[in-house]
Parts: sequence; structure tokens; C-alpha cells
Amino acid sequence: MSSTVRPPCPGLAADPRESALSWSRRRWLQSTSAASALALVPSLRAQTVSAAAEEAQAPAMPAVGSVLHLPRITLLDGRVMDPADTAGKPLLVYWWSSTCPFCAQQSPSMNLFWLAQKARGLQMVALSIDKKPEDAQAYLARKGYQFPAAWASPDWRKSFPKPKGLPITLLRGRDGRLLLAERGQMFAEDVEAMGQLL
Repeated sequence: MSSTVRPPCPGLAADPRESALSWSRRRWLQSTSAASALALVPSLRAQTVSAAAEEAQAPAMPAVGSVLHLPRITLLDGRVMDPADTAGKPLLVYWWSSTCPFCAQQSPSMNLFWLAQKARGLQMVALSIDKKPEDAQAYLARKGYQFPAAWASPDWRKSFPKPKGLPITLLRGRDGRLLLAERGQMFAEDVEAMGQLL
């Protein structure tokens, strides 16, 4: 990211933890009405009736500072991610789909971030909401992504509902509380800047 000093942007939080991300292109765009409209696009994509109904009932984004409990889930490679294994470690939760164009733009940066930060203890799970786990597996193999991924089945999502929108990026700190909660596509520099929050 550029180290250029810029004047404060109206409507952005002054929390020091957010300073690394506060002047990214994404943050600037979010302060405009055009970005607000863009954030709604994933919800407006063609969906099945059940998917549209689920999205309409999706909860709001969890608040920064709130405690995030991720239930046990089986990864696409057969390993199990247990909550106990992530305790005391930073955890990145990334909701995505192989049919989401915004996810397609963000996922390469998420893969690079995972590869760069896992040595620092970062735990990650990329939660696919594809119709079938095979769709997610095929997509990940085709793209060569290495981040840990799981298929978030409709039944599993009852215990850990996806917030409204896609992609969704949640970064939990070592204390179990959210450091970042983002809806919509993050640019590469925004993803990279998350490293300053770990």
C-alpha cells in the first residue's frame, strides 16, 4: 500500500486498528452512493427461490469487537477444523462462491495472504456456498488456490449463518474478537493490509 498521507475521509472510523485499511480505494468507494449500490449487486444476481429467500433472511454483519465462534467443519480435503484448534490464533473466515464475480476478483489476493501469513499462526477457512461441494472443489483445483476451504452446507449454515452479501471477510484476533468485518469485494491492497491487524 502507498504510504501517502491523505486527509481524513468523512464517515470513516478513527479506530487505530482500522487506520491501515481506512484509505484504501475500497474505503473511499464505500463512502460514495455508487459503492452502496454496488454492494447490493451480489444479492441481485440470479438465484434460486430458496437461495434468494435465505439471502433475504441473512443476518447483518457481526460488529467489530464481537466474539466470533466458528463451529466444527470438515474441509474439502477431508481434514476437520475444530474450534479448539483455532483458539488463541488469528482466524480468517472468507465466504465465497465459484459463481460470484466479486469473489473471483478477491480470491487470488486471499490465497496470497494465506500463503504469506500462515507462518505467523494465521488460521483460515474459505466457506463456499456453492450448490455442491464438487463445484467448489473443481473451481479451487482449476485456479490452484491453496487456502483451506470447506463447503458450508445449508444445514451447517443454520449454526453459522452467512451475513447478507458476498464475498464476506471476517478477521478474528487471537482473543476471539473480530478485528475486521467486510462485505463486498476487497482490493488487493486491502487484503494485504489485514496483515497489520494480526
